[in-house]
Amino acid sequence: MAQPDGTRFAIGIATSGRREILRTLLPHLARQVRRPDEIVICAACEDDVDMAALDTVGLNIRVLVAERGLCRQRNHILRNVPTADILLYLDDDFLMGPSYVDETERIFASDPEVVMCTGTVDADGITGPGIDVSEALAIIDRGQHEPAGAADDPQVIYNAYGCNMAVRMAMVRAEGLAFDENLPLYGWLEDVDFSRQMARYGKIVVSRRLRGVHLGTKSGRTSGVRFGYSQIANPIYLMRKRTMSFRHASVQIARNLIANTVKLTTPEPWVDRKGRLKGNLRALADLVRGRLAPQKIVALE
Repeated sequence: MAQPDGTRFAIGIATSGRREILRTLLPHLARQVRRPDEIVICAACEDDVDMAALDTVGLNIRVLVAERGLCRQRNHILRNVPTADILLYLDDDFLMGPSYVDETERIFASDPEVVMCTGTVDADGITGPGIDVSEALAIIDRGQHEPAGAADDPQVIYNAYGCNMAVRMAMVRAEGLAFDENLPLYGWLEDVDFSRQMARYGKIVVSRRLRGVHLGTKSGRTSGVRFGYSQIANPIYLMRKRTMSFRHASVQIARNLIANTVKLTTPEPWVDRKGRLKGNLRALADLVRGRLAPQKIVALE
């Protein structure tokens, strides 16, 4: 049911190839002080979701199926929450602190100019080998005992972080906004693109009161070559589209090229640096030939 003020809060989760981690994390959504009115999971295939386990969660959960691709799946969720006032997108490996939903609702209610908000990630396994669930829960528990956010919280930012970002659905519907499906599969930087679309109509903010941990689960991710190609193609595409500034795009490209080159001889065990650099170079060659396009990763290995 919606809250007494009538606000309907939905959580949307796009998932592919993460059946076990999804089954493990879903019950933790029931720990929220303010429970979501609905959880909508969009899977790439029915086997991505343990349907029998959903009954034990104790929440209103719907499962949709759409063609694989983060942007496609997130758009499918957008089209299937017609009564939601706030839609919070979570990665299937993101754990929220227990007050996250409640605080998110407060932020939107207190400032009508806020159209999108994201939380503070206390630990992000995407930059390392990943974080297991027990460690993530311990980090969240410690965070609950820290002082509340500063007086100037929340703060305006350039873009929300895709693993945890909430949107005001009235604005999405009024302007017909959607994720760009020209960013296929993993859809890298789709959060920047959607954020900058939303920024035309209001404020994007981050709050210290919204706390969580991104496990950075390595399964179900795209190949090194594909991701390396996207590291070049996607920011250039968004720059041409004017949803990413030249400065942000150039920094992204330079950072990734340098990292993939420098770490090629001593790569992290969880990163395919050779594949990423190969993808980088392939994208640069396509750029020179005038053939660069994010969609080309579908045909890569």
